Amino acid sequence: MFVVVVLLMGGVELAMGRPLLAPDGTFGLWEGTIWSSKCSQRFLDPYSPTHVAHGMLFYGVFWLVARKLPTRYRFLLAVLLEAGWELLENTPFIIHRFRQANLALGYEGDSVLNSFSDLLMMSSGFLFAWRIRPWISFVTLFAIEIGCAWWVRDNLTLNIIMLIHPVEAIRVWQMGGQPLP
Repeated sequence: MFVVVVLLMGGVELAMGRPLLAPDGTFGLWEGTIWSSKCSQRFLDPYSPTHVAHGMLFYGVFWLVARKLPTRYRFLLAVLLEAGWELLENTPFIIHRFRQANLALGYEGDSVLNSFSDLLMMSSGFLFAWRIRPWISFVTLFAIEIGCAWWVRDNLTLNIIMLIHPVEAIRVWQMGGQPLP
C-alpha cells in the first residue's frame, strides 16, 4: 500500500506541474542552502529533519487516539497524511503563503523527488518512534527542533506558527535581525 500511495502522490504532483527532479532536470542528493531556489528540489535539504519529526508526532498522536488499531494501519494513516500534506504544500496557495510568511522567499514548491524523500523521512520518524522508548522520542524530537532552529533559524514549530499566524519578531529573528523590505 505504501508504494501505491507514493506512486499516486507522485502522479498527482506531476499532473500539478511539479518537476520530477530539480527544474534544471538534474538529480541532487543534497541542497544545504535554505535561501536557494534549489531547496526542496533535491533529495535532502535542511527541512528533512522536520519530516522525521512529523513521523514521530504522527506515531505519538495515533498511539494516543488509536492505540487499539494495529501499528501497520496507524503507519498507513501517517503515510496518507504526509502524502496529503505534500500535495497541499505544492499548491499555489501554500507556496505563496510560505513566500509571504516564512523564510522561504524563493520557495518554488517541492520536486517529486523531494516529496518522495519527505515521505521517507516521515516514515523513518514513525518507525523510529515505534521501536524506541517514548522518552527517547521526546528527546530526539526536542533535539531536532533545537538543532534546526540553531542551524537554519527554522523548524517544524516555527514553520507552523509562521504559516498559520506570522509573528514579526520571529520573522526578524529568522532573517538574522534584518526586517523584510
